[in-house]
Amino acid sequence: MPVFVEVALPVPLRQNFSYRVKDEQQTTLQIGLRVKVPFGRQQLIGLITAITDTCALAPQQIKSVTAVLDDAPLLPDSLYKLTLWAARYYFTSQGQMLSQALPVALRKGLDATPLAMVEYHLSEQGRQADSSVLKRAPAQKKLFDLLLENPLTQDEFTTQALSKSALKALQDKQWIEQKNSVITHDLSWRHKLHMNESPHKLNKQQAVAVSVLTQQQGFHCTLLEGITGSGKTEVYLTLLETILKQGKQALILVPEIGLTPQTINRFKRRFDVKVAVIHSGLTDNQRLEAWRQARVGEAAIIIGTRSALFTPMAFPGLIILDEEHDSSFKQQEGVRYHARDLAVMRGHLEDIQVVLGSATPSLETLQNALSGRYHHLELSERAGAAQKVKQGIIDITSQPLKAGMSASLINEMRMHLDAGNQVLLFLNRRGFAPALLCHECGHLHECDRCDAFFTVHQGLNEICCHHCGNQYAIPKQCHQCGSTMLMGHGLGTEQLEQELVKLFPKHPVVRIDRDTTRRKGSLEQQLQGIYMGKYKILVGTQMLAKGHHFPDVTLVGLLDVDGALFSADFRAPERFGQLYTQVSGRAGRADKPGKVLLQTHQSDNPILRDLLQRGYGEFARSQLTERQQALLPPAWHMVLIRAEAHLAQDADAFLAQISQLIPQDKDLEVIGPIPAPLDRKAGKYRRQLMLQAKSRNRLQSVFEHVLTHIEQLPEGKRCRWTIDRDPQDLM
Repeated sequence: MPVFVEVALPVPLRQNFSYRVKDEQQTTLQIGLRVKVPFGRQQLIGLITAITDTCALAPQQIKSVTAVLDDAPLLPDSLYKLTLWAARYYFTSQGQMLSQALPVALRKGLDATPLAMVEYHLSEQGRQADSSVLKRAPAQKKLFDLLLENPLTQDEFTTQALSKSALKALQDKQWIEQKNSVITHDLSWRHKLHMNESPHKLNKQQAVAVSVLTQQQGFHCTLLEGITGSGKTEVYLTLLETILKQGKQALILVPEIGLTPQTINRFKRRFDVKVAVIHSGLTDNQRLEAWRQARVGEAAIIIGTRSALFTPMAFPGLIILDEEHDSSFKQQEGVRYHARDLAVMRGHLEDIQVVLGSATPSLETLQNALSGRYHHLELSERAGAAQKVKQGIIDITSQPLKAGMSASLINEMRMHLDAGNQVLLFLNRRGFAPALLCHECGHLHECDRCDAFFTVHQGLNEICCHHCGNQYAIPKQCHQCGSTMLMGHGLGTEQLEQELVKLFPKHPVVRIDRDTTRRKGSLEQQLQGIYMGKYKILVGTQMLAKGHHFPDVTLVGLLDVDGALFSADFRAPERFGQLYTQVSGRAGRADKPGKVLLQTHQSDNPILRDLLQRGYGEFARSQLTERQQALLPPAWHMVLIRAEAHLAQDADAFLAQISQLIPQDKDLEVIGPIPAPLDRKAGKYRRQLMLQAKSRNRLQSVFEHVLTHIEQLPEGKRCRWTIDRDPQDLM
């Protein structure tokens, strides 16, 4: 009897593919196993989504499965359902969504459940050997010294990047022997939980929040809205204690890799359990190891960035999303899923509790909380001895500026520094200057592939486009008139840092942005230096705005907020409100009073005034009302179709065809095609089409119906196009 399988492959075609299964492979077939199959000229790895005994294709068209890679499904049923639901919701292929849910090492075909692992030991001969012979072979000496301390596993050998030739040389000398050890899983934490430190005393609001959260059974989604410094982490830790004592695991999602070292240490300090860490800064093998520990239940706590959402838990108990408003939870390329929305869905499928924590909740979450779909808990006072922050606006209209800083800001900085405190300056623009200007003819040098100006990076001696990555050496002469009087126009973090070193020679400066934290471990070193008080002036982009606890920072200055107040994106006021509140939350976190100063040309801007006078909570609620009146998300639901092509008319024609396919009425409107705010990027013209509907189901059914027609449009072949459900960024 022939057997056929449907396989979901990581290709953008929205369909699954049929393959024949050979007789000897049929014994272990199950839905959810990985199989290796021929696809065109290559071999791909996909997951089985159905098993049948008939196939509609002609016999000569059907290829056979090359190999079945697992004997049990990789994903538990709840996660398998979640990925299929997400594939439908985000209008993407099942194969692409399923491969998102697996660590890279498993997509490449590595073994998911190894039973034994290889270990390297020093042999008897090696122990008695004289290591001074290895003086001239540093790689061998390094390996020998490591093995003197303790044996190395195969994974440790690769993660520490040790030399393979050194290993071979020592094996040839018979100083090293290889042993296989059986893998065991330690689940003792489920029976007896050990604590490393006793919990802190909670204030009244924290205690109320914890008691509400610990009493909930089954699936509940709760928004924990706590102002910065109100001690949300302490609430998580106390709730976690209850969950771990029940023998259940917890998944904690944080927005940026930069936050993870600090978060991991908080959890490790409190609980003596295995913590698995998953983020893109790790090697494939390290991520696979963390995934395995979570899957068998050895890791009690799993901490990671958005991709960790799909980590299987043997004993699911709780999902926490910290800083739930953060835009990095939304994936911006490939499958554009939102980790927050999928986390809530996962909690629903696994029947466990989901906690969304933020000082500045996104309007989507806030609306769900206010309408009663989510529980809503508030923490409105700062924990411990921390006091409320003083805020002030510096109007810089027609004032002389030194590297973007006004005289009053510099004086204020001097006072705080002389008192022995730290100062944080925030500027969301890396590089030396945002544009290269000719002093004679006024020509601004712009990228030849984008509608954007080159940023000057003095330290790297290059001009670089932050949109497409195009870079050149800094030109000696103006491209327009040949003059040599070229200067950086505008301000970036690099230039600010140089000026501060001149102004405050006694106080060391540290700059934290994507350029200074490229090397592995450099961010941790810099943060460590800040805690130790090695640096007094901190300059940074939004990497510094999130969740960090700097006890000695008493003054925070925002240098240029005008760019954030004028933007083509309807979410700009919400983003600005979140950013301002998060940055100002870095001031006065311990027992020293803090101050925040904002430099602007728009001192009477209504958005700014509203935010400063009433705080983010009230500001966000008034923004919600505005969105409802304007029929924008979260009141209405949106799908954005982007198309890019070398010729603008190709992208326009394609989107115009789509807009004709969609039935419009008062509950469903189509806007566009319109040029994207950055019209040309990396040599291609970009156009957008927006679909908005009052009801999510209506949008889903209309678009699913139209999608098959869209894929057959001949115009689609002349451009690249993507679908973005619930877009977070209209640029």
